[in-house]
Amino acid sequence: MWIISEEDARALVSVENAITEVEKTFAAMARGEARNYPVVREVVGYQDAVFGVKTGCDTRAPILGLKAGGYWPHNLAKSLTNHQSSTLLFDPETGRASALVSANYLTGVRTGAASAIATKYLSRPDSSVLGIIGTGAQSAYQLRATLAVRPIRKVYAWDPSPENLVTFGRTVAELGLEYVPQTERQAVAANADILITVTPSQQALVEKSWVRVGTHISAMGADTKGKQELDPALVASAALFVDEVQQAITIGECQHAYSAGLITDQSFRGSIGEVIAGLCDGRRTAQEITLFDGTGVALQDLVVAALAVRLAAERGLGSRVGY
Repeated sequence: MWIISEEDARALVSVENAITEVEKTFAAMARGEARNYPVVREVVGYQDAVFGVKTGCDTRAPILGLKAGGYWPHNLAKSLTNHQSSTLLFDPETGRASALVSANYLTGVRTGAASAIATKYLSRPDSSVLGIIGTGAQSAYQLRATLAVRPIRKVYAWDPSPENLVTFGRTVAELGLEYVPQTERQAVAANADILITVTPSQQALVEKSWVRVGTHISAMGADTKGKQELDPALVASAALFVDEVQQAITIGECQHAYSAGLITDQSFRGSIGEVIAGLCDGRRTAQEITLFDGTGVALQDLVVAALAVRLAAERGLGSRVGY
């Protein structure tokens, strides 16, 4: 069995490579060559933690496995990140466990990759101003991934924590971009060509009236029942794209508009995989507001973990143990 540490995963998988792999598996999902299995996600009842297991198989690759982990909100006091997860891969030919891959960094980079893929296919090609609502740990992944697909020159940002805004600002400055931190969310939304929301919020943070025509929105924070970042009226007014419809209406950003009857199963233009595979339209006009509801699917995790294992074998990193 291969063991890939957190340090090795960071050294092996770039955001550009993650975008390539996630894009391929999204298209495979649309073509029926890859499938995510039902998600298990539960409140632990200990340490205020939430724990989940996501599984799936991409027969195109082939790749089979699961990612297990969740959110431990008190970890920062222990000098650990709040999100903790690991990916276990299996040999699709025999079912034997073949690799254990640390997935904290990889979860961040695959989430950034999914958002960037949506931005690549759904935003206006001349989009140059990025707005980010939420500048915690995931924001740097979102920024670097967006830069891989669009010529961003200016970044607006909001976060309830001034410290987070300062830390994120250092990353923006290192990348040579203009940084405009804001104390009001409206200013971020109103100035953005591309708007990314990446928070654990359970109430709407962005109102419909704040968003300009032609904006692309990647809503990446909602992945659990009750989470919310957008005004349901904004969701209902946008051209809607998802990673998976069932997740979007049950645990994603779309859950609130769906439960309120503002959108139905017919409201979705398609999955981002269908856009990639040429099975449905993406953006139709420069004036459309497009929205990608990124709930996170197992196959994103599996393909970046498999990439880490392949590159470890090529570069002599990682460890092999008997199992």
